[in-house]
Amino acid sequence: MSIAMAGALAVALAVTCSLLAPRAREVSLPGRHPDMHALGDAGWPRSLWEWEGIRAVCVVVAAALAFSVGFPPAAAMFAAVIAPSIAARSRAQTARRRSRLGTTRLVRATEAGLRSGRSLAEALRRAIDASDDPLARRPFADALREFDLGAPLDEALRSSASRAQDGRVRMAVETLAIGVASRLPGDRAAVLVGAVADRLAFEERLEEEVRARTSGLRSQVLLLAAIVPALSMYLALTVPSLGATLAGPLGRTVLVPAAIALEVIGVLATRRAFAGRLR
Repeated sequence: MSIAMAGALAVALAVTCSLLAPRAREVSLPGRHPDMHALGDAGWPRSLWEWEGIRAVCVVVAAALAFSVGFPPAAAMFAAVIAPSIAARSRAQTARRRSRLGTTRLVRATEAGLRSGRSLAEALRRAIDASDDPLARRPFADALREFDLGAPLDEALRSSASRAQDGRVRMAVETLAIGVASRLPGDRAAVLVGAVADRLAFEERLEEEVRARTSGLRSQVLLLAAIVPALSMYLALTVPSLGATLAGPLGRTVLVPAAIALEVIGVLATRRAFAGRLR
């Protein structure tokens, strides 16, 4: 693909986005967007069309930079396609981890409301009003919204639990639904909610301990991932034949893209294994 063709595609994309911009908020993407839940948890305030517009801009910029430095445009465009999704999922994961503490506090506040003689719905409502974490409030607020519209509270809680992305939140909401379906009195329901809060607090302490024990290992993985490209750059500067190979067609089209892909796959696999250990 020539530079003129790339410029023509970029201009066509810009014109198309300009024509669709006034109707971006009125049109929804068909099906389920793969980043929809991640964007919602990360706090993305705009439409999915605008998110895809940012991705398209990243692709165009990456293609232009690849053409200017002689890097394979296909590899640069592929990296630009997946980079926004990786960033959104990483930010969503951080927000979910932060919201777990807010969920524990919300459940504790619900337990206190039950012990003071309030019903479960009223205790949940007051706990939600006192919480400042939107991700922690969302599953319980959705259940109360369905309850206010006429659905039984246990069914509303189960419906909200089925939509929760965090397994711990799903467990807490489902346990509350079991308590409502069993028609427990206030003191028994407070004991059940307290047990849920104790379980959430235990898992938080367990996660902190696992993170503390594996922090050194994760630092070593990142250090090893940084050593390889740094050593390659050093050898390319000190060994002219190696530098010529990496700067040649074989290096630009095969060696460098393959090395970058292996680095990214290794880091993502390590993070995925660590996240699976915490579940």
